[in-house]
Amino acid sequence: MNDVLFAAIAILALLILLAGVRLTLGPTIPDRVVAFDTINTIIVASMILMAAYFGQTIFVDVALVYALLSFLGTLAIAKYIGGEL
Repeated sequence: MNDVLFAAIAILALLILLAGVRLTLGPTIPDRVVAFDTINTIIVASMILMAAYFGQTIFVDVALVYALLSFLGTLAIAKYIGGEL
């Protein structure tokens, strides 16, 4: 079971790198915002998997707070791009 969780965490790390490339090279600002939001979502999923892998529930609490903050950050960026801020 731990090998599967470790493999899933490694795959998510690879996906973070790929989304980071999109964040860096994105042709438009909305593409970069979507890549940023994708990275945040993958990080939250990674934290949940790490909670299961290490057996520590503190990762779930941190993931919930991180998800809330990343949502607010993405919302602020979207409003800034839309000209509402």
